Amino acid sequence: MKISGSRVVIECLVEQGVDTIFGYPGGAILNIYDELYKNQDRIRHILTAHEQGASHAADGYARSTGKVGVVFATSGPGATNLVTGIATAYMDSSPIVAITCNVPTSLLGKDSFQEIDITGVTMPITKHNFMVKDVKDLASVIREAFVIAKSGRPGPVLIDIPKEVTAAEVEFEPMKNPDEVIVSAESASLNRALTVPVPSDEEIKSAAEIINNAKRPVIYAGGGVIISNASDALLEFATKADIPVSQSMMGRSAFPSSNPLDIGMVGMHGTKASNMAVTESDLLIALGARFSDRVISDSSKFAANSRILHIDVDPAEINKNIAATNSLVGNVGDVLKRLIPLIKKADHSEWKTQIADWRKVYPKMYDSKPVDSINPKFLCECIHDIAGDDTFITTEVGEHQLWTAQHYPFEKPRRFVTSGGLGTMGFGTGAAIGIQIANPKTRVVHIAGDGSFRMNCNELATIAHYNLPLVIVVVNNGTLGNVRLWQRLFYGERYSATTLDFGPDWVKLADAYGIAGYRASNEKEFAEVFKNAFESGKACVIDAKVDIDEPVLPMVPGGKAIYNQVMDLN
Repeated sequence: MKISGSRVVIECLVEQGVDTIFGYPGGAILNIYDELYKNQDRIRHILTAHEQGASHAADGYARSTGKVGVVFATSGPGATNLVTGIATAYMDSSPIVAITCNVPTSLLGKDSFQEIDITGVTMPITKHNFMVKDVKDLASVIREAFVIAKSGRPGPVLIDIPKEVTAAEVEFEPMKNPDEVIVSAESASLNRALTVPVPSDEEIKSAAEIINNAKRPVIYAGGGVIISNASDALLEFATKADIPVSQSMMGRSAFPSSNPLDIGMVGMHGTKASNMAVTESDLLIALGARFSDRVISDSSKFAANSRILHIDVDPAEINKNIAATNSLVGNVGDVLKRLIPLIKKADHSEWKTQIADWRKVYPKMYDSKPVDSINPKFLCECIHDIAGDDTFITTEVGEHQLWTAQHYPFEKPRRFVTSGGLGTMGFGTGAAIGIQIANPKTRVVHIAGDGSFRMNCNELATIAHYNLPLVIVVVNNGTLGNVRLWQRLFYGERYSATTLDFGPDWVKLADAYGIAGYRASNEKEFAEVFKNAFESGKACVIDAKVDIDEPVLPMVPGGKAIYNQVMDLN
């Protein structure tokens, strides 16, 4: 059948199982939006307040489901407003497809109104991107984009379509089986992770022997465990081998916090138990982790006396930041399943006793019971007590994010969604929208800093319009807290441009959007307010007061070894 390029876009998205698109219309993409209007019974469109919010929503949709998230934007500023969201997805290996439209090909390169070379702009932050100048190529490009986005190490793909291509007609042949898509040689040559390597039986056997011979092993679980749906395999592996499990920030929720083998986050703001266990280990098993600088700090002193067994789907990560003694390149879940039968049931009681002693060392400030503010540890535990294990938790970036990663007791994978690699302030509210849309029967609680929430509070309009029952907890300490902490420790308490002693009033702002707003100035008030807000089943904003100088501890000063932790500021 002969259809327009715009109809091709819709038909190909339906082929790929897309049920929701996040976006914002504009002149160059109007043909596609017109076709979307005609097919609104097949695909739902969520209109956000800003294109960046749409990109983060598509990202949150992807992270919570494992499916590809889709975002639309028009040319020029519409397209560039996606850049931060695309970069965020790229750094955290989240599969999204961004579809933008451009000026007609006859106007390209002429500084035309709202023209931008968005493929050039996004080349470093996508797995691959395309400009489709011939409508005959459109269907194959869209199908390729989805394969690339979700294959190997997932990530974002961008498709830019000049306006006349969306209007041109072409013969279209529906694809009955999307799994039969063949990626072009050109695309494959530019993409480092389309195919997943499979370690040999000999490599698996060798790795098992190393694990069986270790006396002080530690697992370092990264976001790849969650992406590869390997959490159950990790639990079985760690239990059988009796190995303590630390996690990167992106790996939080990969392993149940209530399990005795869990030792918490590792790195700059890691627990004493995790950081010391990694330091004193004789084998560090890195699973789907990239050895970020926020984890390793001084690389020369990171697990310096330990063998490193690195398992990852992306060969580019092996030996990139930390030299591996041994490595297995492949899907983490598949590798663990092959290792488990070869692993001997172990008992590392002596090693775990040592780790138990390190567990007892933590900042004493978390024992305090403030009268006129809310203890962050209490805030996280209170939310969990009321919201339960199934609730999705999102954050922005800053102290509130680190407190959440440190103290929230995650029990299920994909329940913690945050910007780890890029550290994007403004990520969380859009992500929470995408997660709630994707999981309508499960609640989402968004823990935001007052600094970050200023960057995306316009999305309250989206939340109100679509009646999303999000509970937003604004951790209001009146400052850009993480930056202030560094100014306090390393810049002589010169608090340059970090004090937020001005509006808005979060309760009044929520009311302006028709959303319930609450204030909580102490722990008793917070417990009551959060319970009421959560049980209301409606969108709510809670202004939760936290002391301006409540620090995130432990912390490792920049460039120091991870065992050099600051535990007390007094």
